[in-house]
Amino acid sequence: QVCPGLRTPQVPVWLCSLCGRHSVLFGTDSLLLSHWRAERVFHLHFYTGQQEQTRAAHLTIDTHSHHWEGDPSSPGKRRPSVEMAIRTKWAGATVSWNGTDPFF
Repeated sequence: QVCPGLRTPQVPVWLCSLCGRHSVLFGTDSLLLSHWRAERVFHLHFYTGQQEQTRAAHLTIDTHSHHWEGDPSSPGKRRPSVEMAIRTKWAGATVSWNGTDPFF
């Protein structure tokens, strides 16, 4: 028997397979699951479990960025795989790594 908390998580959690490695992308705001307005600007944590990563990367996602801020998926500009994975859920979102060097 599976615990109800495992079937319906209280916070958003995504298990990712990026570049052949498994990782976890998660949020701590439960409103992100139930309230569409929480999807404007929100925070996610990204953890790979790799030895070189000592703590989760703190990402800020803005789903309503302005056109004058530049196109995040412009041709010739490579983006980290985790950003591309985030954009499968929120197309056109900008991702800020908050001082952490982007990886993956």
